[in-house]
Formats: sequence, structure tokens, C-alpha cells
Amino acid sequence: MTTQIRLTELASCGGCAAKYSAARLEELLQGFVPVEAENLLVGLAPADDAAVYKLDDERALIFTLDFFPPVVDDPGDYGAIAATNALNDVFAMGGAPLLALSIAAFPEELPTEMLAQIFAAADEQVRASGALLAGGHTIRDAEPKYGLAVVGTVRPDAIWPKSGARPGDALFVTKPLGTGLIMTGFRNGLTGTQPLERATRWMRTLNKDAAHAIRPFTPHAVTDVTGFGLFGHAHEMASRSGVRIVLDAERFPAIDGALDLARKGVRTSGDPRNRDFAAKHLTLGRVSPTFVALGYDPQTAGGLLVSLPHERGPVLESDFERRGLFIRRIGSVEEGAGVLVR
Repeated sequence: MTTQIRLTELASCGGCAAKYSAARLEELLQGFVPVEAENLLVGLAPADDAAVYKLDDERALIFTLDFFPPVVDDPGDYGAIAATNALNDVFAMGGAPLLALSIAAFPEELPTEMLAQIFAAADEQVRASGALLAGGHTIRDAEPKYGLAVVGTVRPDAIWPKSGARPGDALFVTKPLGTGLIMTGFRNGLTGTQPLERATRWMRTLNKDAAHAIRPFTPHAVTDVTGFGLFGHAHEMASRSGVRIVLDAERFPAIDGALDLARKGVRTSGDPRNRDFAAKHLTLGRVSPTFVALGYDPQTAGGLLVSLPHERGPVLESDFERRGLFIRRIGSVEEGAGVLVR
């Protein structure tokens, strides 16, 4: 029976916590020479949430891929979350997904009905995004891994970079934080199923509707909050924009149950890697260790981190409320460098 197999027990770590250390990635990519091509609008100089290639004055292709080991035990939830995480990179660039291919690695011993549930849930999520799942590649591996390569489209003059934040902007996030804390707490028997179910619902939520609501407000910078945590992605936005980001810790939204686990000392395997990457760029005021842990917590299929003119913020929040969507203002952008958490 498939219910006897717990997918998370087959993985050393799951979801975006399995990401390679951001600090080591920076060191590795220092040796790469950026590709020089007139139509490569976004590549490695600087890197962003996806690559973008200009086809003509009206169209550009967005290309991304993302995959990871199981983050939950239910095959359908795993397939949907992995698909959502990959598709959200396209929404973070301001585009619309067009086509996806599966990237899969599974032990041959896994029941075929379990794999079928993973693929079916991913296909459903791809269709919900407006795209089509058109095939893929599957190999044998002792540790399960699943994700997508995704192609999307965007107007060349409407790309959302993470490098465009400006002094005077307000900073928003479109999902609460804490997926890593909750999943780790559940695996260690420190929390019940309700927080896990709440985290799973958020991880299954595409950023499609949030991106659609943000688009008329012409944001200066957008990225999605995933494996490097809020602090890591805020640092990326600040450093690439040449600004200082100020975060108000007590405004950090948390999934119910996440802060209790942080107070108990729960941390994910990705927490120390995120601290190694971002801590030297952070200035911490008198901030509770609980909120510091939330800021470093690696997120899987997290929300959008959005920087836009502060005067547009109240209307944006009102529009999100009218649509029944979540949003929270968590900070601002100033002249300077680094990230201040107060």
C-alpha cells in the first residue's frame, strides 16, 4: 500500500531547504564568464529568478527549472508543491507560464500508483497556472526528487527584476512565513497535523493571482521568497539594487504554529546555511530570536517579495483585500546598503 511509504523518510532534507548553500553558490559562480548576447535580457550578470531571452519587441521567453526531494509524505501534495515552486519563478519575473517538462528521479521500488499521483498533481497545477505539461525525463535514484523546467513569456519592457528597488519604496510579502519550521516540527513530533495542513495549503498556492493583482501597480522589484529565507532574498534584492532594505520584524507574517516552534528552538537544516549567506549583510536591532529564526527559515513555494512606491501601497493592500488575497507590508527601502532588521 502506498500509505505505508513515507516519502520524507527517503530524503535527507526536503523542499527548498535542500538548496545548495547560497554562499557557496556565490563563490562557485564567480568563475563563470557571463554570456554576451544582445537578446539575453536576464542571465548571470546579475542572476535572477529565471533567465529571460528576447524574441522581438513584443515577446521574451522566461526559462527556469526547480526540483527538490519530498517535503511532505502525500504524493499528490508533493507533486503539486514541487510544481508550484517551479512555476512561481515565472510569476516572480512578471510573466505567464507557457510550457513545462518534468524533472524526476525515483527509486524503482516506489509503487507506480504513487508516482502517478505525483505526476497527476503536478499536471493539475501546471494547467491551473495557464501552461501545459508536455513531457519530461525520469531517472533512477535512491532519493526521490521532482520538479519542473518551465518556459514562460513576458513583454521585454515588463520584466520584474529583483535589482530595481528604489529608496522610498515600500516592501510587501504575499504569503506568511514558516513552512520550514512547521515541517521540521512535524517530523520531530513537536506539532500536530493542523499547522502542517496550513503550511501545505500555502505551499500549494500559486503566485498567479498575487502577480496578476500586482501588475497594474508597476513594481520596481520582485522576487519570490524560497530556500534562502526572507533575509537571504531581501539581501539579494538590496545588494543588486544598490539600496538598504529596512525590515520591521514584528510585522513578519507567520503561518499559525510557526512562531511557537521557533520559540522552542526548532530550526531546519537550511537555517545555518542561510545564516552563513546573509548574516554578514544584516544589522539586527533589538529583535527577538523568534523573529530572527523566522527570517532565516527556508521557505518552499513562498510568496512574492515586492518593492514599489510607498504611495501606491495603501491602494495595493485594499485591492488585495477586495480580491481575498493575502499581503503584508513588512518594511521599506532607503539609500545605503545591506539589510536592517528592527
